[in-house]
Amino acid sequence: QVHLLESGGSVVQAGGSLRLSCAHSLRTANVYALAWFRQAPGKEREFVASIMWSITDYAESVRGRFTISRDNSENTVNLQMNTLKPEDTAVYYCAAGPNLSRSEYPFWGKGTQVTVSS
Repeated sequence: QVHLLESGGSVVQAGGSLRLSCAHSLRTANVYALAWFRQAPGKEREFVASIMWSITDYAESVRGRFTISRDNSENTVNLQMNTLKPEDTAVYYCAAGPNLSRSEYPFWGKGTQVTVSS
């Protein structure tokens, strides 16, 4: 069983920054892809960013503003979010899976709320 626990969600003003962190229980983290997804009220969950080894992928809506990183010594994957916009408001979820993709993740956290006020 893989456990994922997100933290760092908060209320922030538009233009501000926030850093999300996800603690995971993966024993061999390097062979897993780690990703962030988000779900806004009334919308489907959408891909935000992923990382495997040193390869990263970003949704177009966050490219250049968000940065995903992993710390294998701390068993975390982080999402640095800059220049936040009200449309970034969502519950953000951490996910883990065997391949770097935008959809195939069998393991999920419970999410952390990010609210961006205008």
